Amino acid sequence: MCPLRSSSRTAEAPILQRRDALAAQASILIADDDDAIRRLLRRLIETHGDWTVCADARDGHEAVDKTEELKPDVVVLDLAMPDMNGLQAAREISRNHPGLPMLLFTVQQVSNELRYQALNAGCRGALSKNTGSEIVHAIEVLLNHQNFFQPIRSDAPVW
Repeated sequence: MCPLRSSSRTAEAPILQRRDALAAQASILIADDDDAIRRLLRRLIETHGDWTVCADARDGHEAVDKTEELKPDVVVLDLAMPDMNGLQAAREISRNHPGLPMLLFTVQQVSNELRYQALNAGCRGALSKNTGSEIVHAIEVLLNHQNFFQPIRSDAPVW
């Protein structure tokens, strides 16, 4: 289980209550087929002192399996992964964990069409890798029970 998890939790309602109680703490699962991106995301996410990356996954299948096993507070999914992409993985994860915040991470600009697809798959946010430095802010927004769908801003730091 993720380090911040209580083994007594069995239903989705306690997830939301737990997020309120542990607003600063969060366990995060990262799914991306690129090792370098996973390492960079881990470093960025763990700059938030109370957050931990409980696991990472190389594809959508592994993300689904690790979500079931570890029950993270947030899942970050790359859109373009082999075998099962981020949207497919989000749909699968949403079936068993409808309240779980998921953030789609993509090389594309976050268009209205991508926003629509992400919402329909169960994601509550999408972020372009071009503005990946905003990952901490995006996760904070999701943990506060809000959606995060922002197009690329010209003033956002590029990594």
